[in-house]
Amino acid sequence: MKRAIRLTLVAVALLGSGCGYNTLVQQKEAIDAQWAQVENQLQRRNDLIPNLVEVTKGYAKHEQDIFTAVANARSKLIGAGSREQQIEASNELSGALSRLLALSEAYPDLKANQQFARLSDELAGTENRIATERRRYNEEVRTYNTSIKQIPTVVFAGCVGFKPAEYFDAPESAQAVPKVQF
Repeated sequence: MKRAIRLTLVAVALLGSGCGYNTLVQQKEAIDAQWAQVENQLQRRNDLIPNLVEVTKGYAKHEQDIFTAVANARSKLIGAGSREQQIEASNELSGALSRLLALSEAYPDLKANQQFARLSDELAGTENRIATERRRYNEEVRTYNTSIKQIPTVVFAGCVGFKPAEYFDAPESAQAVPKVQF
């Protein structure tokens, strides 16, 4: 009788943990799907940047260091392999773009240029989309990371290969207001 009770308890525990495993698989897939949305928006931004840079170059030929920073950051993002490298490169590109857009304040004719205005609006919209997708990604990461740390899941999560996912955090430099000096 005791043996039957023990076997029943073990069977219930295994079934319960199996359900937890499936939940973790679903959450991990949700993180990957949400990251794909972040990448879509990052690609959209990468596609807009060359046009914005070319229009701005016509007005601010002597601002080569800003253009170089944008180009280098964009290249880093395109060449980034891991998710962590993409996050770092994206944060660097965001900083470079904010300096580029701040440059327009110094050139009233540039601000009035219709193509520049359209491109900068598109880029601002894309930055908002990126922020939204980052937030959604971080929400999925939070849900997943919480799950793998809760009892009873914590008992088997590490054993079957579930590791904490990395958040998409903005760097401290993102809090600084970009400065354009002449």
